[in-house]
Amino acid sequence: MSWSNEQRYRAITDAKDGELSALEAKVTKSIWRQTYHIQPNYGLLNDPNGFCYYNGKYHLFYQWFPFGAVHGMKHWYHLTSADLVDWQEEGVALMPEFPHESHGIFSGTGFVEEEQLYLFYTGNHRNETWQRRSSQCLAILSSDGKIEKVTEPVISGPPKQYTHNFRDPKVFKKGNHYYMLVGAQREALEGCLLVYVSDDLKSWKFKQELKTNHESFGFMWECPDYFSLQGQEVLLVSPQGLKAKGNDFQNIYHSGVFIGEFDEQMVSFDTHAFQELDKGFDFYAPQTTQTPDGRQILIGWMGLPDTDYPSDKDGWANCLTTPRELSIKNGRIQQQPLQELKQKRVKTKHQQVRVASSRERLKTIFSEAGEYQVTIKVEDAKKAGIAFSVGENEETVCLLDRESKYFSLDRTQSGIPVATDFGTVRKMIYQQPTIQLTIFLDQSSIEVFVNDGEAVFSSRIFPKEDSRFIELFAENGTAQIDITQWSYE
Repeated sequence: MSWSNEQRYRAITDAKDGELSALEAKVTKSIWRQTYHIQPNYGLLNDPNGFCYYNGKYHLFYQWFPFGAVHGMKHWYHLTSADLVDWQEEGVALMPEFPHESHGIFSGTGFVEEEQLYLFYTGNHRNETWQRRSSQCLAILSSDGKIEKVTEPVISGPPKQYTHNFRDPKVFKKGNHYYMLVGAQREALEGCLLVYVSDDLKSWKFKQELKTNHESFGFMWECPDYFSLQGQEVLLVSPQGLKAKGNDFQNIYHSGVFIGEFDEQMVSFDTHAFQELDKGFDFYAPQTTQTPDGRQILIGWMGLPDTDYPSDKDGWANCLTTPRELSIKNGRIQQQPLQELKQKRVKTKHQQVRVASSRERLKTIFSEAGEYQVTIKVEDAKKAGIAFSVGENEETVCLLDRESKYFSLDRTQSGIPVATDFGTVRKMIYQQPTIQLTIFLDQSSIEVFVNDGEAVFSSRIFPKEDSRFIELFAENGTAQIDITQWSYE
């Protein structure tokens, strides 16, 4: 279906009688609906927004277009949770109301101050010649659950020498000042971040472009985040336009971190090497928040812009990742599965198999929504691994290649293909004979954590309903593979 601008740019209040209920009924028939990942009831989900802990619970919003699986008029959809595992739907939190946000409520951040949750977001407007006009806006959520917008933007537009690709405000406090980082683009079509400062969260003054060691690094920087972790400062950003380099930057767009230091006086961030956060096929625009016990939690969009997915035809698109706990080890970000996810475990199965130049299909453990702990120990095999969602000409393969010294996730035969122009295999260098994997499998996704978070591969997969077997294999020798499965409710 080709969508006109008139069809794309409707608010949910413009829905015709029965339109949304009919769409929801269609979506429920989709075979790829997730079991435990956050997903839209219908329409398109993208960036997580406003992720924070406020008033005794976690708040998470996401970008949402209600009417179909296309990027149209964005709203913020609101979820709350006591434990980051089970989420309650609160409904639409923000929708276009004023001229400066006439074409969508774009991404932003949540900041808690004086018992109120400040929601900063980008107002998207198109003028009569369809030129984008972006402004940074504010809404305030009070403890009684009411949301009140500030009627005018707190920042009306970008400064000179920058385009209107100007979005995704991140607000934080450092010292005696509030700072806002805004994703931006120079007129030379280079990505950067702009820094604003405030004393009251409502009046903002442009400080300058954030100085970094990466002055020419993609054509646009989106969705910035900033936080402290283990006494170090972390800048998270989603740069667009990076060229593939070895096993890195294989997707259309990327998200990653710099570990460095924010200098208030110089308005600079001493950026060292950029670390891509996810090695898989589908990951973008993550946000973090801190728990009351001090853990830094990340949630990302398990999808990418400018990418079509098989579920589009069913009237819905995309989901969020499982939450991840962040730490720093040897100068790199590590990501571990959220501890609280263990409470979803309901059934346990275990099997240990020694495979010798063969392939063995498991008879008691199947590809189901849940968690898998897998240890692959190569004895003398050249390759060994595990295949999930196995069916007729279908499989999703985790492979340890001792000969070429890499670990890979292969979705070449994972079902209906996605974004094959960017390849169907993702790799990381790996030289040890043993690898431990924590795998979260759902109806249309797989997330693979390597060695307690050394790397993560997040990917959407779209197999047939009956592709539910698991197979273990070794080539040219033997390997021992240990698998424990926990089914999820």
